[in-house]
Amino acid sequence: MRRPGRAPAGLVESAVRDVRTGRFERTLSALTAAGAAVTAAEIYLSHDAASFGNKVMWWPVVVVPTAIPAGIAAVFSRRAAHTVLPAASAAIVVNGLQGTYLHWRGIAQRPGGLTAYNLESGPPPFAPLLASLVGGMGLLAAVLRREGDTGRAGRPDGGR
Repeated sequence: MRRPGRAPAGLVESAVRDVRTGRFERTLSALTAAGAAVTAAEIYLSHDAASFGNKVMWWPVVVVPTAIPAGIAAVFSRRAAHTVLPAASAAIVVNGLQGTYLHWRGIAQRPGGLTAYNLESGPPPFAPLLASLVGGMGLLAAVLRREGDTGRAGRPDGGR
């Protein structure tokens, strides 16, 4: 949303300044929610194509979407950004690491073991790590400062 009297170049400069000073919490929270939505859809489609052959395949379908409402709440609430979002994000990171182990185990259990063919045709070996990255974004958002906050003493640098 454009502020009256503010040129688009001013918006870009403001955004760059916010990122450089670590004031990126709301934006990264929104990106976490969006990333979780896309990732959850991809996980569902991939696991559905495999007919949810293992009940554990449902876990990321349940865990990853928790970052969607958590990320949206964090955009509007500082408290949600420091409580709900990191909790959901930590669960996603752990689930992604677990998924990485399970995918590699699934590849190794195929006839021939860890071959190039099995790496290409078996469960995607690095896909669960992408879900972990979405969780990592949420964890990072929780430690950043909010855009627009002036911090202590009314100074944009928080009085530092």
